Amino acid sequence: MSDDYRVVNRANWDARVPVHLAGGYGIADLLADPSALSDVVRFDRPRLGDLAGLDAVHLQCHLGTDTLSLARLGARMSGLDLSGEAVAAARDLAARAGVGIDYVRADVYDAVEVLGGERFDLVYTGVGALCWLPDIRRWAQTVAGLLRPGGRLFVRDAHPVLLAALAQRVADEHPDRAQQPWISGPGEQTVALELPYFEQSAPVRWSDPGSYSGTGAVASPESVEWNHGLGEIVTAVLASGLRLTGLDEHDSVPWEALPGLMRLDPGTGEYRLQRRPERLPATFTLTATLDENPS
Repeated sequence: MSDDYRVVNRANWDARVPVHLAGGYGIADLLADPSALSDVVRFDRPRLGDLAGLDAVHLQCHLGTDTLSLARLGARMSGLDLSGEAVAAARDLAARAGVGIDYVRADVYDAVEVLGGERFDLVYTGVGALCWLPDIRRWAQTVAGLLRPGGRLFVRDAHPVLLAALAQRVADEHPDRAQQPWISGPGEQTVALELPYFEQSAPVRWSDPGSYSGTGAVASPESVEWNHGLGEIVTAVLASGLRLTGLDEHDSVPWEALPGLMRLDPGTGEYRLQRRPERLPATFTLTATLDENPS
């Protein structure tokens, strides 16, 4: 795989930083209250366990709001991101919050090398990360290379079913509606699986002048993405030598992933389908451990 995708995506994420800083991400709240946590980490907290005293690294950390939140839960944090603009913003946020966090600008696949061989108790990956990587197996091998024996991986990310979905309007009547009247009927918008679910060698290319947070125009709108099936993610984690300890699926996601079909829950900062949210897995949480004495 050519490294050209890194150039495209780095420019896109560099351009998103001022848009995201201007709107969303709750930065003012994080700075106003030294105990405040990002919405994402508040959602994750019941599954994170005790972080006090752990050495942890947040891969693809973007603005560092989740990284800061993990530090506030007691972890000694490092953060890594492809975007130099994002890393600069994350360093500024940590400095203004008075929290010591080490940040490095690098591609996630280079993490073992650029972090100097350091090993961690926790590798954390947040929502909206894995779709920027072409090879999920290589990502899992990187994670294993970052963990010390007994260390653990924590991932919550967009569910690959959500990333394969679009909002579309129903044209024809479905015969099963005679028995299940809640099935979407003609003229109604519904969820349709139109994008790749399984990892493909060729990426999906986008050009979008907007972003999921904030209202400004993104100066470099092109981006390149890959989806990875849930089975592919789990298999990659297992093949890297980790032991799976948890896999949960959730009906909510931190951004309005399907405009027109989702409703914000103000209590959690998460969006879910307005109608029948039980039909769509929107995010998933995966946890795994690198055993101290592998057999």
